[in-house]
Amino acid sequence: MRTALILGVLVLAGSIGCRLLEPAAPAAQTTTLPGQSTGVFTTARPTFGAAVNEFFDRRPDPVQPLEFPHNIHAGKQIACTEYCHEPVSTGPQAGLPSVRTCMVCHNTIATDRPRIQQLTAMRARGEDFVWQRVFGYAPAAHVRFNHAPHITAKVECTTCHGNIAGGTVAQRNVDLNMGVCVNCHKERQAPIDCLTCHF
Repeated sequence: MRTALILGVLVLAGSIGCRLLEPAAPAAQTTTLPGQSTGVFTTARPTFGAAVNEFFDRRPDPVQPLEFPHNIHAGKQIACTEYCHEPVSTGPQAGLPSVRTCMVCHNTIATDRPRIQQLTAMRARGEDFVWQRVFGYAPAAHVRFNHAPHITAKVECTTCHGNIAGGTVAQRNVDLNMGVCVNCHKERQAPIDCLTCHF
């Protein structure tokens, strides 16, 4: 009897939890207070489910505008930081290649391939990629990651990004949590004070 009661409570809690994680239906029009932009009383999350997902760092898989084959480019010894992610050694962001960047090489290389023909058509229409972020931190973490000092310290890209070069479309295959970062900093005798990352 006790087991059945516990199972019943767990099923009910799971059912309620699933409903809470669903996107909310549009709220009825309510009066807003001075300084309030909507009738939703929240600290910037449109639904309770969105807040839970951010808290647990659950994100949908990014859908990229083009299936970029990292393995083909890495297999041809094309350096990530010299061609595609050039700003990585000089600033905080790695930068993502534009159609123009890709066309520097693909104006003449592999022009018969469907993916390159798609690139050529995008350039002709004046379009550019709208890449979806794969790595990054939730706003609540207040982390400002700067790539340049890591590149200067000879930290391999695979340390934080995993084996991106071995696959096609980039996947978030390393859980970049605070423990991973702090342990790496300790191993390399890098600063571990809060303001190193949180500023």
